Amino acid sequence: MFINFWYAAQWSDQVGSQPLKLRMLGQDFVLWRDGSGVVHCLANVCVHRGGSLAGGRLRGDCIECPYHGWQFDGDGRCRKIPSLGPQGQVRIPGRARVDSYPVQERYGLVHVFLGDLPEEERPPIMEIPEYGQPGWYASCEDSVGQGDFRRAVENGLDPAHNEYVHPTHGFSGTRADYFVPELNIEEQAWGSGFITTYFSPPLKDARMQQASGRSENAVIEAGTFHHGPSCMITRIRPTAEFAINQNSFKTPIDELSSRSFLIQTRNFLQGPEHDARFRERNAVVRNQDVVVLADLEPKFTPETNAHELLMPADRAVARYREWLKDWEARGWRIDTARVARERPYKTYVIPGPARRAEPKGWVLDAVPLVAAHAAGATDAVARQV
Repeated sequence: MFINFWYAAQWSDQVGSQPLKLRMLGQDFVLWRDGSGVVHCLANVCVHRGGSLAGGRLRGDCIECPYHGWQFDGDGRCRKIPSLGPQGQVRIPGRARVDSYPVQERYGLVHVFLGDLPEEERPPIMEIPEYGQPGWYASCEDSVGQGDFRRAVENGLDPAHNEYVHPTHGFSGTRADYFVPELNIEEQAWGSGFITTYFSPPLKDARMQQASGRSENAVIEAGTFHHGPSCMITRIRPTAEFAINQNSFKTPIDELSSRSFLIQTRNFLQGPEHDARFRERNAVVRNQDVVVLADLEPKFTPETNAHELLMPADRAVARYREWLKDWEARGWRIDTARVARERPYKTYVIPGPARRAEPKGWVLDAVPLVAAHAAGATDAVARQV
């Protein structure tokens, strides 16, 4: 898991004046919306005696710890320690603060920047250019999946699995002339991906056939791009006129579970009356992937490509792994093994931007990170695929 990226925390309409506890990147956070409608996100652990801030209540625009009543504002500063008495509030220690994280609301989601980079250096939120534009419709859904988030992203970047895992995407290996066309990897600022062609059967649903204008086997265009370590866009063109984009904001809950917020944009079958059939279709495809991914060994993406025999169809997967190595080289990868070893007796937090400006005077330590190392430490096998 990696710090210094924006992660979708919750749908905007689900965050109100009641404190909301969420787990991301293996740590707990509390979200709430203040009286002005602004959403705040803090590390959930009170620095006094470890209370859960999300179990408390709002006092004005501050959140009150349910254990001893300490109150923290949206910037994480403690504004009241009841045990000090009315006259003692001027003596609140400077260390009485918790990490606070930047928040943006976009595409109906609350996005939280989990890291300590200054604003000008932060990677952007994955964009959906067609969102809200004339001729496009957006539907939303979310799901929780088990397993390493990297395995799930790699599955999306793998054009060869469609033929065998998804019967509606191909012919289950029955075609003697089946092959995956050579992939042209397209680079973007914070990720990469591809667009390729598939020879696919029509969907069985007659209404979908009519809507897409395709009732026979045909070549379709589709492809997937990742943005950062866990977000993806899958673009599907069932015909030259019709388009579906699957915009997935995937947030690791911990090492072996993730929550995916899917915003599907499409230029046909617009309107909420069609959402159910698309959600049903998405669930079928998702569950087909789940069956295969659940039995992968090892459970985590291998640390070196030498332990898998990659083929040309895996070029997008290999490139994704290069991106992960680059972000690890920057010192952004969480040392999850150490966190797990020390969890019974030590609490860590994701470092917020305030730690860059004021590196000293924090009660809780930031999560340990894999040590930054020389850039370009790329697996040679990835370059050869």
